[in-house]
Amino acid sequence: MGRTELEKILTPLLVTAVALIAPDGTVLMQQRCFSAVHGGLWEFPGGKVESGETPEFAAIRELEEELGVRVDAEEMEPVGFASGLTAGPDEGGKSPQRPLVILLYAARAWQGVAQAREAEAIAWHAPEAITELAMPPLDYPLAEALHRHIHAYSSALR
Repeated sequence: MGRTELEKILTPLLVTAVALIAPDGTVLMQQRCFSAVHGGLWEFPGGKVESGETPEFAAIRELEEELGVRVDAEEMEPVGFASGLTAGPDEGGKSPQRPLVILLYAARAWQGVAQAREAEAIAWHAPEAITELAMPPLDYPLAEALHRHIHAYSSALR
């Protein structure tokens, strides 16, 4: 294995995800394409941070690509993160496992109507019901962080 291949395996993959929160409090989740790693599982929309991008810009770009909605950076609130490993070849991954960090943001305002452009389906779920969905492993701690974030937000409004 060459040095650049080893560096890639050891360098964490940074991914952003966004919980779109509707006025009624429901959260948009998308179902991964059946042909993808973790195919058919539900997740927060988002994707990889590309070279030269900030996590916020990557989140904005991914939401436009995946859902056709536009979110302004100032509308995104950091919620939390989860870390682990990518899926290796024995789990359907295309390359060796590497560290993975997912940053979750929440957005309560956006432009456009969400559509499943790069997913099997999208659906709006009550925050407390999200952990009941079949999701990739790192989405569970993100869902719990979101639930705490929403509870804190609701408490602050009272």
